[in-house]
Order: sequence, then C-alpha cells, then structure tokens
Amino acid sequence: RLDKLRNIGISAHIDSGKTTLTERILFYTGRINEIHEVRGKDNVGATMDSMELEREKGITIQSAATYTKWGDHAINIIDTPGHVDFTIEVERALRVLDSAVLVLCAVGGVQSQTMTVDRQMKRYNIPRICFINKMDRAGANPWRVIDQLRTKLRLNAAAVQIPNGAETGLKGVIDLVQLKAYYNDGEKGETIRVEDVPADLVDRATEKRAELVECLADADDEIAEIFLNEENPTSQQLHDALRRATIARKFCPVFMGSAYHNKGVQPMLDGVIAFLPRPNEVDNVALDAANDEAKVTLSSSSSAKLIGLAFKLEEGRFGQLTYLRIYQGTLRKGDWITNSRTNKKVKVSRLVRMHSNEMEDVSAVQSGEICALFGIDCASGDTFTDGTQAYSMTSIYVPQPVISLSLEPKGKESTNFSKALSRFQREDPTFRVHVDAESKQTIISGMGELHLEIYVERMKREYNVDCTTGKPQVAFRETINAKIPFNYTHKKQSGGSGQFGKVVGYIEPLDEPLEDGKTVEFVNSTVGMNIPTQYIPAIQKGFLEACEKGLLIGHPITNVRFVLEDGMSHAVDSSEMAFKVAAAGAFREAFHKAGPAILEPVMDVSLTAPAEFQGAAIGLLNKRKGTIGDSEIVEDYVEVKAEVPLNEMFGFSTDLRSCTQGKGEFAMEYKQHSPVMPFVQNQLVEEYRKKQLEQRK
Repeated sequence: RLDKLRNIGISAHIDSGKTTLTERILFYTGRINEIHEVRGKDNVGATMDSMELEREKGITIQSAATYTKWGDHAINIIDTPGHVDFTIEVERALRVLDSAVLVLCAVGGVQSQTMTVDRQMKRYNIPRICFINKMDRAGANPWRVIDQLRTKLRLNAAAVQIPNGAETGLKGVIDLVQLKAYYNDGEKGETIRVEDVPADLVDRATEKRAELVECLADADDEIAEIFLNEENPTSQQLHDALRRATIARKFCPVFMGSAYHNKGVQPMLDGVIAFLPRPNEVDNVALDAANDEAKVTLSSSSSAKLIGLAFKLEEGRFGQLTYLRIYQGTLRKGDWITNSRTNKKVKVSRLVRMHSNEMEDVSAVQSGEICALFGIDCASGDTFTDGTQAYSMTSIYVPQPVISLSLEPKGKESTNFSKALSRFQREDPTFRVHVDAESKQTIISGMGELHLEIYVERMKREYNVDCTTGKPQVAFRETINAKIPFNYTHKKQSGGSGQFGKVVGYIEPLDEPLEDGKTVEFVNSTVGMNIPTQYIPAIQKGFLEACEKGLLIGHPITNVRFVLEDGMSHAVDSSEMAFKVAAAGAFREAFHKAGPAILEPVMDVSLTAPAEFQGAAIGLLNKRKGTIGDSEIVEDYVEVKAEVPLNEMFGFSTDLRSCTQGKGEFAMEYKQHSPVMPFVQNQLVEEYRKKQLEQRK
C-alpha cells in the first residue's frame, strides 16, 4: 500500500499556476468532471479555491488538501498559497509532506517567493521535482529558468523533457529518458498520444539527454561510472538513477508544459510517481519526552503504535476541523487518542478525508495518510499518540509578525468580534491579537498588509462584523549594546512589615536567539543563600515583565541576557513581590546606561519593472532609505534586490505603479531587525514622550 502512495505539495511564486495545475491533475485523475478556471468566467472558480474571497480575488489564501488516484497509485495533494503574507500555510504543508512540486513560470523564472519556498523545502529536507509552467506564453524560455535554478537556488537541476514547438505553437513534450514524444489530444488534452521523436528534434533531444546524464553523474555513482567510460546509459538505468538522486536531494528533475492549455500535465504526474519518495522512504523523527527528548526514527508501519501531527486547524460547519498527518500506526473511528502536549485523552468521533471543502467519511486511516478529525480541541503543531508513548514531533517554524493595525468594530460591539479574532488566532499562528494597555485598542499583527486586509474582510463576510482599522504600526524592538553591572536595593517602610530585596549582577547583549527562539534570557549565577531559592522565580518574572514594554518607545525588548550574581534578603520584609520589583528596577536602571537602541524590521524587497524605468525604480527605493543589493537586466526587464525598512514601505505599491505606468511589481519578506538611524531614534522617542504626556493630561 505504501509503495503506491505519494504525499505532495504544490508550491510556487504568486501567479505561477499552482491552482490551475492542481485543477488539471484532479480532472485527469478523474476526481472532478469539469475544469474551471481560477478567476472563473462561469462563476464557479477552481475546486481548490473554495473560499468566496479566493474566487473573487483569484488568489489562494488557505492551503487546501485533496486525495486522488493516478493509475493504481494514490496521491495526497496540498495546494498552497503563493503570497508571502500566507507563508505559514506553505510552511505547515511542507512540514507534513514527503515531497513537493515546485512550479515556475517559463517567463518569470525564479522569483522572490520561489526563493522563500525553496528555503522552506530545504528546512524540512523535502525532495522535489520542478515543473516549468506557462510554456505557451510569449518569451517562454525554459533554459533560462533551469540556469536560474542552478545559480540562484544552487540546485543540481536538468531537464528530463524538452518542449515540442514553442510559445503558441507548443504541441507537447519530448521525454529524454524514454526518447518518446507525448502529444495531448482531445478537447481538454485528456488523451495522450505517444510517438517517436520528430526527425527535426532528434539532434536537440540527444544533446539535452547528454546534458542530463552529465548533471546526473555528479549526483549518482552508477551514472558517473557509465559517463566516465563514455558509454550511454539505458532508459532503465537513467530512470533508476533519477529516482535515487531525487530522493537523496542531490538532483532535481525539471518537467515542462502549460497547465492552462492542458499540455504536459500527465507526464509530470508520471514523474511524481516515478521519482518522488514513498512515505516509507522518508526518515521521520520524533522526540521521546520520557528519554530526555532523544530522537527516535519512526517506522511507517500501519501496525505500529499511533503517532500523528495536527498541522492545520480550520473552523468547519460542524466545529473545529483538525488536519492530521499519520506518521505510523492506524487511526480508527471511535479510538481514544492522547495529545502529547496536554496529556488529555480525546475520542475520535468522526474521521474524514478532505477534497478541498468537501469531505468523505472513512472508518480508518493508515500510516502515511492525511485526514481530518472533528470536535477535537488542540493547537496547531500538537502530536497525537495512542497514549503508550510520550513522543512528540518537532514543531513547525513560525515566523514573527512584522506589521500591526488597530482594529475596532463599527457600531455596537458584538460577541462575534472576539469570537472571530480567537478563531483566526487558533487557525493561523502568524496572526496575533493583543489589547494595548495604554490606548485600550485591539491590535492585530500579521505578515503583511494583504494578510491583515483579508482577515478584516473575512470578519465582515463570515461574522457580519464591520471593522475600521487604524494606521499600520511597525513591530519595533528595543535592545542594548553594552554590558552594564547593576546593584539595586528596593526597600519600602510604611508601618507594619515593609518590602526589602537587593539584587546584584549585570545585563549584556545576546548575540543570537536561543535554541527555542526566545530572545531574552535569565541566568541565575548565585552561590550560597543570600537570596533564598523561592525568590528566584519572582526575580525572573520581574525581569521578563520589564522586557515586555521598553523604556524608549514602549515596544518589547529583545536580545538581552540578565545575569543574577548575588543579593540580599531580610528575614521579615523580603517577599516575592519585593524581589520582583527589585529585578524590574535594577533592569530599568541598567538599561538606560547600556546604550539602548531601537530596532526596526528590515524587508528583503525584490522589484521588477520594464528596463526603461530602471532609474525611477531605483530612485524610489533610495528615497525610502533602501540599500540596493544588486540589479540585473533580463530581457527588457530590470530586477532590483534591496533591503528597505518596513516603516518606509507603506503605500509603496501606489508610488511604484505611478512611476512605472502600472508595469512595475514588487514582493517583500521579513529579513531581520536592524538598528534605526540615530536621528530616527530621537524622533521616535520624542513622539512617544509627547503621546505619554497627552495621555496623562
């Protein structure tokens, strides 16, 4: 059964054709009877874009899972969004999949989001095949795209097909492994006709097959030997070597076609089956909590003990829907399963397999499969077991939010407002909500303007809550630049028992985040009993609370280590409260002497515009305090890479469109927090002080 199963994700830059490709796969595998387009002129829209908002905007917002059969093989597919704002959807899909299809546009090639997706695939060690889509477009050049895969993504990639015809004259593809030509016949390309390679393309096919063998020789010993002996590998030898090298992530086969014009999709599906790993060929590791979090390699056997990872939550029509990937064992309807994080037992009352937003009830799901459960309360990233082992899977990497908006409902407040916010937070770990202590406003934070805009729109549609948003706020951080000792005594005498606590130590900058991703650290280096041990947690709490709100502009403090070396206590007057206040006071006093600085999020911006607007585009980035990395001109288009502070990027799209006659486009993603310029720091501190004074009045 496992030999005949594949779990794949379809990922790419915005508008490369992921959802269109998934629609064709579902049609050719007989899962759907009609093909609908992404922005459906027939008002239906693509199967995988089930949300009304997705159909209107023509973009994917939530990743959608489906299950289909190709020949006698079963394939679980997750179609993911392309926008960087919804990067968590790609992140958690890749976390639970065994392999992926990286879709590239034959004209656009490797774009900014392609690089992000590539990093995510490398983070989870995912083998992939590439599919160069849109081969029918004017200016389509697959060889330039393959060259970019090698130079920009550092992949050992080579074509396993060449196109037959070009642009609008695209007839099909020629397979370099079997040396056969594939044509798509029928109104929707559903019939495949296989013929010999046309005479005028034999030389081209031979040349590109030699290039494929040469690239493969770098990744596979058997082919290397054949290549060095100047022999020609057989089709079977080439096929086997491609499978070995792809699964070992040393090679990336490249397929071609046009999903929209129904060309080359079936050979790509054959490639998924032929070259991508079965669930039992991938090493999945769990951590054993009972044995000091030692790593344990899981078997893929259905008879082993159950381990599954909840990777995505969704509010369905019947309550919370939890998507689960089963790594080993079998999950049956009616079973009791245990959540490793909370140790709570829950009963599986309903088990379904998803097809976009439709579901099929199933009685059991075996290892390697993806399913969904109803009515189970858990968080994204929880591990479920049968309760006999304390195993947990490594969690999913969650990027930090970079932008915030204040949000308030129009008219009178309804319970739906808080209901919507708590649901969105549960579903999406990159969407955060908090209430500002001073202004008492509800602040939502996320990965970008589009991300927050979509949630505000969803509140209106799904919960009938119309909201107004305030000016976007950037997630500034505060930090220190020097190591400063402190010696602070807190004492208060006001009749009866007083308060007394003394702390001695130092604060210093923390160079990089800790292993668990935290950016502030408390270290207890005390010797002896000057401070009784029961007060240490209170000191730590005092420090951590002081870090929550900075002293310069009220933003959180990061990259700081607080080292407690000594102190003093009083038999009567010392208390947890006294030491908590002492720790906070010591930290504040030392913070001002330690060269405090404000950090702002800096974005990696990649901008594409027609070459004649190169000067205007670069001028626009310079005006917004951008640091230009490099710019290159590729076929009448200029591509500029720059680092720009997020605070300067508001309204950038409008300016870019106006100075490039609407032809420029850009994508940005968070890179790091960097110190602001001294004059900007002074401005921010001044504004914050004025705000404080106004509130006091």
